This record gives sequence, C-alpha cells and structure tokens, in this order.
Amino acid sequence: MKTTTLLLLGWLLAGMSTPMNAQRIKGSDTVLPIAQQTAERFMALNPDARVTVTGGGSGVGISALLDKTTDIAMASRAIKFGEQMKAKAAGEDLKEAVIAYDALAVVVHPSNPVGRLTREQLEGIFRGKITNWKEVGGEDRKIVVYSRETSSGTYEFFKESVLKNKNYMSSSLSMPATGAIIQSVSQTRGAIGYVGLAYVSHRIKTLAVSYDGQHFAEPSLENAVNKTYPIVRPLYYYYNAKDSAAVAPLMDFILSDQGQEIIRRSGYIPVR
Repeated sequence: MKTTTLLLLGWLLAGMSTPMNAQRIKGSDTVLPIAQQTAERFMALNPDARVTVTGGGSGVGISALLDKTTDIAMASRAIKFGEQMKAKAAGEDLKEAVIAYDALAVVVHPSNPVGRLTREQLEGIFRGKITNWKEVGGEDRKIVVYSRETSSGTYEFFKESVLKNKNYMSSSLSMPATGAIIQSVSQTRGAIGYVGLAYVSHRIKTLAVSYDGQHFAEPSLENAVNKTYPIVRPLYYYYNAKDSAAVAPLMDFILSDQGQEIIRRSGYIPVR
C-alpha cells in the first residue's frame, strides 16, 4: 500500500485520540497527490492545524471512515450502496463533496506502435476477448493486461465506464497502486493499463480513445475540460455529518480559489 504522511505526531503513533485541530485523510491513491498538496498549504496557512494523509485505495478509505479510523475518506468513485447501508446501520450520516475531476489515461509501453483504441477494443482487451496487439493494428505480440485491485475506485470506474460493468478477464494482473501500474507497463513491451492523468510520465505512452469509433482524443487536461476525452470522473471527499464543523476549514480551503488552483496545477480538473 502506498502511504505518504505529511505530519505524524506522537499521539497518532500511540493510538491516542486526535486533537480537535487534527484531521486524518485516507483512501484513493488517485486523490492522494492533491490531498497532500492542499493539506501542506492548509497547514502552512494554519500553523496549529495537523493533517495526515494516507493512501491505500477508495474502498480502504471508506472502510476507515466507517470504522472511525479516519476523519475524511478520499475516493475516486462514488460510495457504494452496501457502504451506505453499513453507515446507516451504524447511525452515521455520511456527507459527500466533489473536490475535483480526473481523466483516466490508458497507457502502454513506449515502444508500442498502437496510438489509439475505441471503447469496444478496450473492452475486448480488458475482458480477454482480444489477446494479441496485431488484432488492433499493432505488432504480433501477446497483450499483458494490468489492472488495479478491487478495492480501488479507479478499478471500479474503469469497469463501469469502459467495460460497461462487465467483468475483467480473470488473468489480468492486479496492482496495489498506480505507481505499480506505471512501473509494470514501462517494463513490459506488450502491456496495457490505466492511470490517473496526473500520474502520466515519459515512462509510459498514452493512447487516444474514442467512444463513438470516429472521434479520438488524447488524455489531457484541456481535452478533459472541453469534454472531448471521454474517460473523466469526479473525485470525492466523504466525512461524517457530525464532524462537519471540525472538517469545515479544510473542506473550505480545498474548494476555495487557492485550493482549486493547486488542483489545476497538479494536473487535475477543478470543480469550477
């Protein structure tokens, strides 16, 4: 599990209760970079504030919120019905805030000559119906499919948007974090995977995608904003209604002009 801690105090290591001016954020690795950066700036502006940020996946974050081991869950997919029912059974009223949007990039090894794929082709690849790159205009090479683990909101969103809620192929290789996807794809010539736009680097190649089979768009901030790139999703913070007053300063900051500018500079799409 990828974990980054902005500030870790003795009371946290000792398992003591968190002070009123301390907030714990846990969950989506996609949201992690902007959670880190906005928390760092928030603490710089508010010296008495203490914020810790930990990754691990959307499902992990929401579970931690339900277990009361985090104050805010960051998620790259909406809360599930079963999670809502668990919260209701526990007498918890969970609040949802969209803090940003993210484009999901389909990535391959830099040497791969394929430059674009339709949604139907992506569905065929990730469901195991298309197994060789020559079937989609590439070289004669076996396709190696990398995916996120099931607790990941990115896994859920890709399944919903690209696979139309059909199951992934059973032999896809599940990776615990986005960094692992990038590393694996960059080292495997026949690989394909998907990552949040902010994680794209020279180590991997992004593909243009079309949902109508005619209009292809590269994953970019501009194409996500103008809605020509189709794989775009909201990013969420969840928290308990009874903690609204405690989390309000941090929530207000991330949704402020300054917080949203940090999000934009980080390669994500502001909510406004």
